[in-house]
Amino acid sequence: MSVITKRALPRRTFLKGAAAAIGLPLLDAMVPALSQPAPQPKRIGFIYMPNGVAMNFSGINYWTPKGVGRDFELSPILTPLAPYRDRLTVVSGLAHHQADAHDDGANGDHTRATSSWLTGVHCKRTEGADVENGISADQLAARVLGRDTVLPSLELAIDLNFLSGQCENSYSCVYLNTLAWRSPTEPLPTENNPRLVFERLFGNGGTAEQRMALAHQNRSILDSVREDFTRLASALGPADRRQVDDYLSALREVERRIQAVERVGVDSGMPDLARPRGIPERFDEHVTLMFELQWLAFQADMTRVVTFMLGRELNFRTYPEIGINEGHHGLSHHQDRPEQIEKLARLGTYQATLFKSFLDRLASTPEADGTLLDHSLFLYGASLSNPNLHAHYDLPLAVLGGDRRMHAGGRHLVFPPETPMTNLLLTLLDKVGVPAETLGDSTGRLEIEPLAEV
Repeated sequence: MSVITKRALPRRTFLKGAAAAIGLPLLDAMVPALSQPAPQPKRIGFIYMPNGVAMNFSGINYWTPKGVGRDFELSPILTPLAPYRDRLTVVSGLAHHQADAHDDGANGDHTRATSSWLTGVHCKRTEGADVENGISADQLAARVLGRDTVLPSLELAIDLNFLSGQCENSYSCVYLNTLAWRSPTEPLPTENNPRLVFERLFGNGGTAEQRMALAHQNRSILDSVREDFTRLASALGPADRRQVDDYLSALREVERRIQAVERVGVDSGMPDLARPRGIPERFDEHVTLMFELQWLAFQADMTRVVTFMLGRELNFRTYPEIGINEGHHGLSHHQDRPEQIEKLARLGTYQATLFKSFLDRLASTPEADGTLLDHSLFLYGASLSNPNLHAHYDLPLAVLGGDRRMHAGGRHLVFPPETPMTNLLLTLLDKVGVPAETLGDSTGRLEIEPLAEV
């Protein structure tokens, strides 16, 4: 029996242009003879809108579609997503009552809205460093989907994450700065500078040779540190050895990431990339660039899990490019004034338009038997519905992406009031192959697929 040793074209092969790099679809030349193509990676992202949205007022459904099931009419805010109607499921009726005050006092709704969105846990009220929340859905995904990527997850934001101390009702500002919690006491910081995000993804240099050189340098440092600690451990007592073991576990995580870089390799076909200069002044340019980095990270398989905050709760950003010169948070407290609600709806439509451009990028990037969008699933929404009431029920939520094997879209689903949003999070984790028994206050899964398509 003869052995075929045909050399395969690297999977990460790109067509390079002056300002873009477009991934090729899976070609015969990319698959070694007599081998089966590897399963395509699944990805998940969580896109967060701060300060709630314009819901429904005076007979106008700004967010919630009219109609239920497949016979629904897209609302004004969701109209930009019309090209992806068949990949869109609008989910109504879900609640996050772990964001309610409980015994913490009347204020703090914005803080609890952020901290509970992906955890379903009522965060500890503290002004100090002893913050406590719950592990977030994205980090459950990172434990599984991040095993073979350089970065287990990527935490992005538009606003700065420098707030510290106490921000609202004696809650630590940490709760406002991130959606991602690796453990109940370990929040993950966000990054809003595109240049720093790029360097985290691709290193200081944008060429494949520079990335490999950095990986080899890191490996040399890692080897020497490991040898020193192994020698040291032989002279330590049990408690100290446990500390050393914990440190070595952290080193092994660094080593795993280095190995992931080396698997990509110089000959992988990854393009040479130019670093962004910094933070753009305009909101739309900033958001677009951050989405571009997510597209690159997915295309290069640097990460498969992303959280992206389009703003921080309580922010006072203005949007003069769409005629809104009032601070976002103040505008959200519209006091049922029609002209203010219309402005808030305009902002929601603007945000959806920017998200749609990102979906366009993913949908136009071939991958294996489909596109990047076919293998990616996103939760797009907020942790406040009517912000004028600080309402944590009937949350504005939409699921987008995936092919029909992952997600049967084209529907508006309405669930009984008080159904925990964490039930939806568990359902989405199932869809990307991440097993989880419970999450926060979850009570089960949601039936979001027609029975005939399960």
